[in-house]
Amino acid sequence: MTVKLVVGLDGADTGERALTFAKELAGRVDDCELIVSYVIEWSPFSFQTPEENATRHKRREEELATATSRVIDPAVTALTDAGFKAQGIVRHGDVAETLNAITVENKASQIIVGRASEGGFAKRIFGSSTQNLVMHADVPVTVVG
Repeated sequence: MTVKLVVGLDGADTGERALTFAKELAGRVDDCELIVSYVIEWSPFSFQTPEENATRHKRREEELATATSRVIDPAVTALTDAGFKAQGIVRHGDVAETLNAITVENKASQIIVGRASEGGFAKRIFGSSTQNLVMHADVPVTVVG
């Protein structure tokens, strides 16, 4: 049975640290697939003008293509070149909810993410994506510092 691990990438050092840890872990498992995932933060609660709504779908498609080419494709290529089984997924949504949904859909057994060091007012009010993921995920979450 293939062990599947979801790795949350953010296009920064935190995601790279999570990916490094995931590779080390996957190297210890006989049959392991890494599902590298990038979530473009998107809120359904934003208010837009009719003109913005007309171009919204096009912007979303462009964001997905950019994230795929800049973050996911290079990661998947590097993993497969190193002998790992890997696939990539890019989605819009709430980071914690979307990573958990990707995990459930793919029947993965763990989520690996990097710890972001961002702070400020918004984090105190709403919490971080990592905190929300740890509290609400359906599988164990490893947070890499």
